[in-house]
Amino acid sequence: MTLPAGLKLGPYEVIAPLGAGGMGEVYRARDPRLNRDVALKVLPEAFAADADRLRRFEQEARAAGSLNHPNIIAVHDFGSHDGATYVVSELLEGETLRGRLASGALAPRRAVDYALQIAHGLAAAHEKGIVHRDLKPENLFLTEDGRVKILDFGLAKLVQPEAEADRQTSIPTVSRGTEPGVVLGTVGYMSPEQVRGMPADQRSDIFSFGAVLYEMLSGRRAFRGDSPVETMSAIIREDPPELSESGRNLSPGLERLVRHCLEKSPAQRFQSAHDLAYDLEALSESSGATVAPRALAAPVAKRRLLWPGFAALALAVGLAAGFLASSRFRPSKAPTYKQLTFRRGLVGTSRFAPDGHTVLYSAAWNGERPRIYSTRPESPESSPLALPDSTLLAVSRSGEIALALNAAKGAENADYSTLSRVPLSGGAPREILKGVDAADLDADGRQLAVARRVAGRVQIEFPIGTVVYRSKGDIASIRVSPRGDRLAFADHPVHGDTAGSVMTLDRGQVKMLATGWYDLGQVSWSADGREVWFSASRTGSRRALWAVDLSGKARMIANVPGSVDIQDVGPDGTALLGHYTFRSSIIGLAQGESAEREFSWLDFSVPVELGTDARTLLFEEWGEGGGGGGGVYLSRIGQGQPVRLGDGVAVAMSPDQQWVLSCLYTEPRRLVLLPTGAGQVTPVPGEGIPCGEVGAWLPDGKRILFAGQEGGAPLRLFVQDVSGGNARAFTGEVAAAEQLGPIPVSPDGKFVAWLDAGRRVLLYPLDGGEPRPAAGVEQGERPMRWSADGRHLFVARLTGLTYTVVRVDPFSGKRETWRELKPSDPTGVMPSNSGAVLSADGKSYFWGVQRRLDELYLVEGLR
Repeated sequence: MTLPAGLKLGPYEVIAPLGAGGMGEVYRARDPRLNRDVALKVLPEAFAADADRLRRFEQEARAAGSLNHPNIIAVHDFGSHDGATYVVSELLEGETLRGRLASGALAPRRAVDYALQIAHGLAAAHEKGIVHRDLKPENLFLTEDGRVKILDFGLAKLVQPEAEADRQTSIPTVSRGTEPGVVLGTVGYMSPEQVRGMPADQRSDIFSFGAVLYEMLSGRRAFRGDSPVETMSAIIREDPPELSESGRNLSPGLERLVRHCLEKSPAQRFQSAHDLAYDLEALSESSGATVAPRALAAPVAKRRLLWPGFAALALAVGLAAGFLASSRFRPSKAPTYKQLTFRRGLVGTSRFAPDGHTVLYSAAWNGERPRIYSTRPESPESSPLALPDSTLLAVSRSGEIALALNAAKGAENADYSTLSRVPLSGGAPREILKGVDAADLDADGRQLAVARRVAGRVQIEFPIGTVVYRSKGDIASIRVSPRGDRLAFADHPVHGDTAGSVMTLDRGQVKMLATGWYDLGQVSWSADGREVWFSASRTGSRRALWAVDLSGKARMIANVPGSVDIQDVGPDGTALLGHYTFRSSIIGLAQGESAEREFSWLDFSVPVELGTDARTLLFEEWGEGGGGGGGVYLSRIGQGQPVRLGDGVAVAMSPDQQWVLSCLYTEPRRLVLLPTGAGQVTPVPGEGIPCGEVGAWLPDGKRILFAGQEGGAPLRLFVQDVSGGNARAFTGEVAAAEQLGPIPVSPDGKFVAWLDAGRRVLLYPLDGGEPRPAAGVEQGERPMRWSADGRHLFVARLTGLTYTVVRVDPFSGKRETWRELKPSDPTGVMPSNSGAVLSADGKSYFWGVQRRLDELYLVEGLR
C-alpha cells in the first residue's frame, strides 16, 4: 500500500512515491535534521513477516552501507518504525541504464565510460567481500552529471568465514542466500554458476558485467530465449552473437574484453574487477575517450595505516621500474627508466636542478639524519651538498633552493621545520619562516608558495603573508605552475589521514579537480602546465600515477605492482619518480625464548593483544596482503601458521582465549564475536551503539567494554553483557585511540585505565563513581595493561623510534623504567603508533615496526 505524503518513519517525512520493485517501495522523503531530500525504501507489510525477505532486505542495507564509493549508492540509515523496516539512501536524479537502453545501443565511448565506472564500483565492493549477484541495467543508475551508481545489494553475498560458508540446509531451494543450491539473480544476466545453483564469487559479477556491456554496445541482450528455462540454457551452453554482427564499428580489443567477461568457466574470465578496470582504462585511452575521476572515498580504517600524520605524506615517493616499462600500460614506445639511488633508506623531495639534468634530492640513508644530495643520470654516485642536515622543499630555475631546517629527526617533525633559502652555488641558508609543511618556488625564484601551520591549522600563503587557502587537515604537496599563475596542491581534510583531493588555485579561486582518493601522494604540473600529475590509490593497497586536466578529466598514466609517486616533471617531460616498499613488522620476545625475533605474517602486521597464556598473539593485517581493508589474525606461537579469524578491527580477546571481539566497519559500526576455534561469528547484542577501535574483555569473561558514540554524543566507554541486554556508559568523554591494544582492566575488574578528553590517564571505577588520576603517569604516556597482581600499571611512551615501557603504581605514584623497545636496524624505520603489547608479568612483549625503503628513478617517455 502506498504511504501517504506527510507520514513520518522515524525522523523521515514521506513526500511522494518514486517506484516499487520486488524488494520494496521507494519514496522521496525529507530528513529535517540535515535539511535534505533522501530516498526511503520500505519493505512492504506483506513481506515483513517473511523471514527470508526480511533477511535479504537487511542484507541489502548492510552490504551497501559498508561501502563508500562514488559509483555505489550511498546508504545513510537503516531502521524500523511501527513495524515498517526501511533503508535511507541518497536521492538520485536521472534514469536507470534500462531506461537509457530503451532508445538503443550506446556510443562505444559512452559505453566504455559507463563500463569503467561500474568496474570501479564492483572492485570496491569485492574488496569488502561483497558480491552483488544481481547486476543488470535496472540496478545501474545514470545520474544527470554522467556518473553510474550501482543499486540494490539485496542479493549481495557477504562472504562468510569458512566454517559458516560451508554449512548448507537440507532444502536446496529454501536456504540462506549465501549457500550453494540457491538460484538467485535475474534471468538473462546470471552467470552459469548461478544458473546451476553453485557458489558465486566476484567472477560471477564479471560475467553479469559482460552481459550488460554487450547490451550497451549492441542494443540487444546477450542471452535471451522464449522462456526463462531457454534463457538459462543459453547462458550455460551458447555464446552470444558476435558484436561485429551488430554492424557497429567496434574495436577488436573491446570485443575481446567482452568475450573474456562472458567465458563460461569462472577460471577463464577476468579474475578481478581491478584487472577488468585496467583493461578498460587502456581501451579508453587508445580510443581517445576521457574518464572523469572516480576514486574510492576513504574508509574509516585509516588509523591502521599508522604513519604518524605528516610522515606518510611528506615522504611519498615511488615507482617500480621494471613493471612500468611493460607494454601493458603504454602500447606505443615504452618509457625508459634510469635508477638514480641505490642505498637503503628514505628519499624525500626530489627536483631537477636548473640545468634540467642534475637531480637534487633529500634522503636519510642507513638510519642517518636527512641530507640533501645531488646526482646525475650518467653516474651511480650521489654527493651531499655542503649544507646542514635538512630536507629539500623546492628548486627554482634561477638556482635557488628552498629547504627545511630542524628536520634532523625526519619528516615527522615537519610541523616544526624552518623554511630557509640558499643559492645552489653555495652559502649559508637564510631562515625565512617557521612551521612550514610544504613549499615551492616560482620559476624565477622570487615568490614562495608555502603551506604552514598557524594556530593548529594549515594555510597556504602565496606569496608569503598572503593567505589564499585554509585546510581542515594537512597539505602534503604544493606546486607552482610553469607559468607561475596557478597553484596545485594535495589537500587532506583529516589531519594524519592520506585521503584527499587534488586542488588548484587560480587568481584566488579554488577548484577541486579530483576528489575522493583513498591515498593521495605528491602532485606536479605537467611540462606544458595543462595537467596536474598526481599519485593516488582508489583502495589504499597501492598508488598509481594519474593526470587530471584543468576541467577535471582524469586519466591513468601508469599502474603497477608497488606504489607510484610523482616528484617532478622537467620542461622536456622527463619525470622523477620513485619506488618504495612499506612494511609493518612485529618484533618481540616470546615466552620461554631468549632472543627477540620477527613474528610478522603478511606485509602490514600490527600487534593487538597478548593472551593470558603469553603465547597467543592477536594481530591484524592492513596492507595489500590483508586486502587493504583489515583482517583479524591469531597466532599460537610455536603451533603452526597464524589463522585468519575475520574482518574488522581486533578489539580484545576473551580471558579463556576462545573469542575475539571485533569492530566491523559497517555503517553504523558494530561489534561481533569471532571464534578462535570451531564456532560461528556472533553479533554482540544490544542497541547497536557504533563502536570505536578499542575495548576490553572483563575478567569474568561475561562482559565486554568498548569505546562508542551514542546518538552523536562524544566518545565514551560502555560496558555490555555478551549474553544480552543493553550497553551502559560508565565514563564521560574519553580520547580516541592513539595506540593499539585493549583498554587495561584491573584483574579484580574494579578499575579501567584510559585517557580522558584532556589526554590524562584516569582510573574509572566500573561500578560507577568519579574517576581518579593515575598517579605517577606522565603526559604523553599511554596505558598498556595491568600487572597480574593488580598493583602496577604498565604505560608506554614513543620517543623517536623507541618505546619506553614504565611500570607505575597508579595509587602511590612510584615508577620504574621496565624496558626500552627499539629496532636493532633503524634504516627506513618510521616512528609510528603501531603499538606495543606485553604479558602480565612484563617478560614477553611484541611491538610494531614500520619500515620504508625508497628508490628514485629518472623516466623518459611518460605521456
